[in-house]
Amino acid sequence: MKQARPFVVNALISGLITVVPIYLAVLLLLKAMASVLGLVSPFARLLPEWLPAENLLALLLLLVVCFVVGVAVRTAAGRAARERLERSLFSRLPGFALLRSLTQQLAGHGQEKVWKPALVETGDGLVPGFIIEELEDGRLTVFIPSVPTPLAGAVYILDRGRVHALDIPFTQAVSTISRWGAGSSELVAAMHRGARSPDLPRGELVAGAPQPALRS
Repeated sequence: MKQARPFVVNALISGLITVVPIYLAVLLLLKAMASVLGLVSPFARLLPEWLPAENLLALLLLLVVCFVVGVAVRTAAGRAARERLERSLFSRLPGFALLRSLTQQLAGHGQEKVWKPALVETGDGLVPGFIIEELEDGRLTVFIPSVPTPLAGAVYILDRGRVHALDIPFTQAVSTISRWGAGSSELVAAMHRGARSPDLPRGELVAGAPQPALRS
């Protein structure tokens, strides 16, 4: 019973993390479509009655708006406006900075030193984690996720020698954690590659310390 409880809790959390964002996205999309139905109703009357014209035109209008906004924020003026909006409004929302950072990392556009994959020395061996930031005294803030839920876990402040940064994509580390450790050999190989690379100045977050032996 004790062994089954962690599995049930982790499975439930994993399901919630997967289902809730999808549900909220669909809910917001349906609400947005309902708010623009009045705008597309005159055009919907021009189409055949058997076609769900209002819903299709509302969805098309929202997609066009999203496309236009996406193009606009790629311009210099659009980026400046987006940054001002984030600083004045969105940054005050709880969890916004974390969600934005994770989204950027999953899309491959995040900052290289934010949520840097790593293998962390513990009393029992090595565990996968992410380097969040470097403190002024050289220690590192590290997030150790639970398996198989990458967004749940614990935060530690550890000496630099116990944290071995990995030169791998963020998505690869998340995939290994969510698959109950399958693919850990690639993480260990990346750690050894980092150990053979030249030492870099402090702040570069690379693995350079002697590597500990793995324990089963």
